[in-house]
Amino acid sequence: MLDRRRFLTVLGTVGALQAMGPALAEAGLPKIIVTKDPSCGCCSAWADHMKSAGFPVEVRETPEINRVKVRLGVPDDLASCHTAEVGGYVIEGHVPADAVKRLLAEKPQARGLAVPGMPVGSPGMEVKGAAPDKYDVVLFGSSGRATFARYEGARLL
Repeated sequence: MLDRRRFLTVLGTVGALQAMGPALAEAGLPKIIVTKDPSCGCCSAWADHMKSAGFPVEVRETPEINRVKVRLGVPDDLASCHTAEVGGYVIEGHVPADAVKRLLAEKPQARGLAVPGMPVGSPGMEVKGAAPDKYDVVLFGSSGRATFARYEGARLL
């Protein structure tokens, strides 16, 4: 039988665990390695977005970013300003963190995800006062391409 003190201790522990729930769920996220040009600021902003979403992030800078894209099999028409690797997948451009989490959870047969270009309002490309663009997150690989998700800025459509 619980006395009042033990009951309050258990109740407090349960509340603390519930509050930590999202952090505990994301604690198991794999490290994402972001390769970017040393002079690109939006790439750093995207890396910060991924950190905020719970990913451990390692940033590697190189002026030879196109060589990285070729090595990882990023099609020219899907290219953006930075390339990342996580969980055996390639992440090209300003892909939202929740799309990356979905990719890692579903584990489709694919090379990775891409957001071609640099859509305004996508993570790392926020422009104060500018309306966000609508854009597709493209799943790509040897079996072709498909729209994985559609966004307007940071909002999933």
